[in-house]
Amino acid sequence: MSLAQSTTSRRALLSAAALLPLAGGRAEAATAAPGSARDHYARAAKLAGRDPVLTTLVKALTPGVTPAQPKAPKPLKIFDNVAVVSTGFVSVTALLTSGGVILIDALGSPDEAGKVIVPQLKSLGVDPSAIKYVVAAHGHDDHFGGAQYLADRYGARVMMSPADWKLVAAEKPPNAPKHDLDIADGRRLTLGDTTISFHHTPGHTPGTVSMIFPARWRGRRHTAMLWGGTNPPAAVADKRIYLDSVLAFAATMRKAGVDVELNNHGAADYGLARMEELRAGAAANPFVLGRARTQRFMKVMEAMMRGRIATDLEAGG
Repeated sequence: MSLAQSTTSRRALLSAAALLPLAGGRAEAATAAPGSARDHYARAAKLAGRDPVLTTLVKALTPGVTPAQPKAPKPLKIFDNVAVVSTGFVSVTALLTSGGVILIDALGSPDEAGKVIVPQLKSLGVDPSAIKYVVAAHGHDDHFGGAQYLADRYGARVMMSPADWKLVAAEKPPNAPKHDLDIADGRRLTLGDTTISFHHTPGHTPGTVSMIFPARWRGRRHTAMLWGGTNPPAAVADKRIYLDSVLAFAATMRKAGVDVELNNHGAADYGLARMEELRAGAAANPFVLGRARTQRFMKVMEAMMRGRIATDLEAGG
């Protein structure tokens, strides 16, 4: 199955009233910038400086690094309308709207859904029966494993990109959800007072989806992004696709005025540590990076991906 084949098949996401096309298109295809792998990694390190969010990202994208398996944090509302439930390795982000809950990812199994997501949402005062949609950011089982449980128990609709529905159907992993709703690139879903926009950012998988949505904190509105798949793919061609996605999504973020950065693997972006800073009473919300710093985050990711491509090419890949 080719990426081109998998991305051209798109069903309607929801009813026409809930979906609005986004203006603009993808960035032009990325090409490897001049310089050695060492040059690109040095640029990433310089961009990151001593910023713990950015230095953590550099480490997460460094070749040969094994993804961290940190201790699970207690659940937390990181914004007035955004809650995070996590096993440590992977996190679920709940958007709390006036019309119910949009859940981004669903952990790895029905057992984790029933024993982690449900009780931890309840501990934050969130009724799990209000979950209307479960969005799988990509087609790996640590992100969709609990989705069917939530669909069966609460009637939630399960959403994934067409390319990753195909990926799941081909691989037939345990706990795969039944094919339900397709996420079309550049579409919006409105639930209650909240609109979330979906953007295909392939690379980690053929159909990885990243999102932009409002986040409110102490009376102020912010614009958040959530990058859908961090670990780079093995093949050089797929790394180039990943780099394309970084460039395109950075441009989308700039246009939307994104000032909040989130990730479904909180050890990859200092997110778990930021949860603890917030829990301890940080004066400012540490997830609000500001527009310039969120763009720098993407620049670091770009430099690291160029380095990863160069590393492969220098090794004869």
